[in-house]
Amino acid sequence: MVQQHQQELQKQLWNIANTLRGNMSADDFRDYILGLIFYKYLSDKLNRYCDELLAEDGIKFVESDDELIEELREECIENLGYFITPDELFSSLAKRGEKQEFILDSLSRTLNDIEQSTTAADSADDFNGLFEELDLNSSKLGKNPDARNKLIAQVLVHLENIDFHLENTEIDLLGDAYEYLIGQFASGAGKKAGEFYTPQQVSKILAKLVSLDGNVKSVYDPTCGSGSLLLRVAREVNSHNLDFCGQEQNPSTFNLARMNMLMHGVRYDKFDIKNDDTLEHPMHMDKRFDAVVANPPFSANWSANDLYLNDDRFADYGKLAPKSKADFAFVLHMIHQLNETGTLAVVVPHGILFRGAAEGHIRKHLIENKNYLDTVIGLPAGIFFGTSIPTCILVFKKERKHSDNVLFIDSSNHFEKGKAQNFLREEDVERIVEAYSKRESVEKFAHVAELSEIAENDYNLNIPRYVDTFEEEEPVDLDAVAQDLASLETKMHSVDADITDFCSQLNIKAPF
Repeated sequence: MVQQHQQELQKQLWNIANTLRGNMSADDFRDYILGLIFYKYLSDKLNRYCDELLAEDGIKFVESDDELIEELREECIENLGYFITPDELFSSLAKRGEKQEFILDSLSRTLNDIEQSTTAADSADDFNGLFEELDLNSSKLGKNPDARNKLIAQVLVHLENIDFHLENTEIDLLGDAYEYLIGQFASGAGKKAGEFYTPQQVSKILAKLVSLDGNVKSVYDPTCGSGSLLLRVAREVNSHNLDFCGQEQNPSTFNLARMNMLMHGVRYDKFDIKNDDTLEHPMHMDKRFDAVVANPPFSANWSANDLYLNDDRFADYGKLAPKSKADFAFVLHMIHQLNETGTLAVVVPHGILFRGAAEGHIRKHLIENKNYLDTVIGLPAGIFFGTSIPTCILVFKKERKHSDNVLFIDSSNHFEKGKAQNFLREEDVERIVEAYSKRESVEKFAHVAELSEIAENDYNLNIPRYVDTFEEEEPVDLDAVAQDLASLETKMHSVDADITDFCSQLNIKAPF
């Protein structure tokens, strides 16, 4: 029942998005549809909460007088982190929109009031600017105010007519449907949107890798995008009562992450998502985490300023990641944030495994001096939105049980081919996780490499050096080929004879 309801909800939401966006790009319309779904979520959640508080008195929230509303305001801000008045509820505006009233000004004021309701509360940072991407005066919505009002009213009416609530499961249903939409927009909009969304199966692998040892109470993602990786870790450990921390440079995506957290039932005081450049302006330097996960932008640019050689994150390594390839800068930042018993899993491009110069120096230091590298996992090409470059997952631990070796897994040939991109199947995910857990050499798939073997390879981690996936072609049987040719020649002679005989009967010359 729950799964069926979830699938129907996802289908309806995506149909609404496609039907109403018209000529607007999916990337532009994303902010409106997701923002309004979030507004509905906050509205419905608060309405139910207030109705429960008033149930014994036989009063509904929408019937509350001004005095009661002020009492409820304090209760809601303390427990939910925000407040919405009865006339600002989603259902109220949707009804007005259905009557073709002009609601844009009221909606804009309502969204601002939701943010303002948290001003003096502990939740202020988590709600500040949440709706700033919903520019209701944008010409993208329509050429004039009436056209824009008509479109927004249609979205509200459609959303109001969907049953988001299923007893005891509404948080996961709506939260997962919201994340489904994020994924759909990412796949539809290509590279630009794909920057903020990690494919679900890759997220699942990363989350499983960092949670296998158990005892995960805090999780961090320095390039958290829409927050899907953080939430996947919570799902793997079966608890939303973790300390979630993340940083995201893109303001729109930063808002998505905070919305995503709240819609998955994470309390405002259990997550700390910041908006800034993680490498240049890290916001969680004083914290250490049990689990660190990330899918940073591949080979991004950064300043690589020499001053960073004195930064605690990079000082031990003597060299900085190149300006045009920040991959190792992200890795070293994440290692700095990892606690002594934690696990770090990060997606990186293959080049980080073998490139020389400063990267080769850092790689050698990580293995020879720090001995933090635990596992290298090769992934199939073409499984990320907007790029076909081969990627891999690196796993790091500061306290390693297997400190004398590094596990290599080559999963590059295990996937399902798709039209636009390739996909990891459930069995592919399970195979990787099982190989990681067992830590045994498996022919053509996994190899446990002693540190001496890696040193012999001059700390080049290119996976084919350690996992041989070459498939030899079966030798050609020349005698069998000769017999086939002889048989074919005999058949050809027979055909020639038949043609000659046929032409003779017709009294014409054979064509050869």
